[in-house]
Amino acid sequence: MFDARKPSPAVATLRPSEYTAALVHALRAEPSRVRGARVLEIGCGSGVVLAVLGGLGAVSLCGVDIEDDAVATGQALLRDLGHEAEIHRGDMWLPVAGRRFDLIVANLPHFPMDHLEISGRLSTWSSGGIDGREFLDPLLEGLSEHFTANGRAIITHNGFVDVERSRRILERHGLAMHIVRTVLVHIPNEKIDRMTSTILQAEEGRSIHRYGPHVFADMHIVEIAAAGTRG
Repeated sequence: MFDARKPSPAVATLRPSEYTAALVHALRAEPSRVRGARVLEIGCGSGVVLAVLGGLGAVSLCGVDIEDDAVATGQALLRDLGHEAEIHRGDMWLPVAGRRFDLIVANLPHFPMDHLEISGRLSTWSSGGIDGREFLDPLLEGLSEHFTANGRAIITHNGFVDVERSRRILERHGLAMHIVRTVLVHIPNEKIDRMTSTILQAEEGRSIHRYGPHVFADMHIVEIAAAGTRG
């Protein structure tokens, strides 16, 4: 049985982040959007967001992650909490090709820096490539093909990763986005030191806020749905 009090190395490595907490808060604030929905999480990691969605009354749970540890850890957590779920190991949309969902959630790596080697994790675990969009853009490009008629997505989106570019991508697919809430997240020094310099220079004092040695950044929870629909 899964025991959160004695986490395995994989569980500790996949621990939820501030981003996950903000996403969970947004989902819990609007439970009616989850109740009865067929949901998909891209990049399901620890499985905790799927567990939240199950607790809020989702009718089916599906997750996709590229890491073996994430698949095993998520399955164990959901099983222990009494939720039936299918979790696939694979690259983003490939495991769910041809399928549609009422609600899609994602908290993908999209920090703008070179991929970073970390023991026990893929080098992409926190990095979205030089511009931060290596995984974000394919996610946005594929949403419309996986929405039901009234489908929507709720995702995390760093303020310093060109929100307007995301808006333009979605518009090409007949989708619109709005920012549900913005929170400040702490950026560790080891990450800010690796951040793509042009983005750091452009965003410092705008979406990136430095207080002595401490750095925070704006992170948005974004809702995406068909253009002309809201709420």
